Amino acid sequence: MPTISVIICAYNGDEYISEAIESVLSQTYQDFELLIVDDGSTDCTKEIVISYVDQFPDKVRYIHKEHTGLPS
Repeated sequence: MPTISVIICAYNGDEYISEAIESVLSQTYQDFELLIVDDGSTDCTKEIVISYVDQFPDKVRYIHKEHTGLPS
């Protein structure tokens, strides 16, 4: 089990999500899991994140939920 969980919340973030994911993956400390919580994006966020899940299945997890906004 990883010692650190990094959580990225996203909503229609296809313009920036790759940069955010790459930033986490390039850290020197590697004992982490990266959780991307997609708040019902309607752009290409899901496809981009899934490509990272496919490349790094032990590091990156994708959680999709219905759009409910920031408080949820």
